[in-house]
Amino acid sequence: MTLLRKTWVRPALVGLLAALALAGCASKPKKPRLAYEERPVELLYATGADRLDKGMWSQAVQYFEEVERQHPYSEWSRRSILMTAYAHYQGNNYAEAIGDSERFLSLYPGSPAAVYAHYLKAICYFEQIVDVGRDQAATGQALEGLREVVSRYPRSEYAADARLKIDMVNDQLAGKEMTIGRYYLNTGDTLAAIGRFRTVVERYQTTSHVPEALYRLVESYLTLGLNEEAKRNGAVLGFNYPGDPWYRDAYKLLTDKGLKPAVEPSEVAKPSLLSRLPFVQDKSTTVKPPKSN
Repeated sequence: MTLLRKTWVRPALVGLLAALALAGCASKPKKPRLAYEERPVELLYATGADRLDKGMWSQAVQYFEEVERQHPYSEWSRRSILMTAYAHYQGNNYAEAIGDSERFLSLYPGSPAAVYAHYLKAICYFEQIVDVGRDQAATGQALEGLREVVSRYPRSEYAADARLKIDMVNDQLAGKEMTIGRYYLNTGDTLAAIGRFRTVVERYQTTSHVPEALYRLVESYLTLGLNEEAKRNGAVLGFNYPGDPWYRDAYKLLTDKGLKPAVEPSEVAKPSLLSRLPFVQDKSTTVKPPKSN
């Protein structure tokens, strides 16, 4: 995915940073803002783009905001909203980037660049996903936003990346279910554990957690004395993942009880499954500034 911000930038213009006006009271300092000085819109925009190239996110935001302030009805102003969102995103100011994206969508819902606003908003939630032991509110919001990109713009370049990230988010949500299920199993609440493991098997079928979830169901049903249910889940595990270490463990559990699933474990095991997919990414290669539209 190659997104070229430079299609928005005219030939390089020489410009110097204006003095920053520090406003606000001593008890609660406000964010510095450029002193108002009427300047050509092309100069303001190009200077903001230059600051982006240099990784000076806060200064880039100031110049793009100045474009909106001085030239609110221009085409440059429309472009600057998304560039501000991108600069906020790069500066890890996700709430601001989400707000910028939503503002763009409220003002220009029919713009060809709306897909980028939807995408960037979803990515901001995606970047805030935390480990499975913590609250997954951002994970759910990321999933909703990514699905919206795919639903609204299925043939766009953003949809392709969104589909990949949807798989990662589902893996994360499945991991959360597994964490809770294991906790219930360890504390003796076997029925509650079964509910969590069944959710993984039924709702997150393409994730890396399914083999373990099926194994845990075998383990849980054996604990309750429900041998036929244990055999059935063992057979499903063996049929779909015959070479997986989790199936070998399930097979041993069942045979130790005098039970035998329908599938023999394979001699060659698959590589160990990850408990969840990594989310550490290089922003410079995953999200680019918006195209000119």
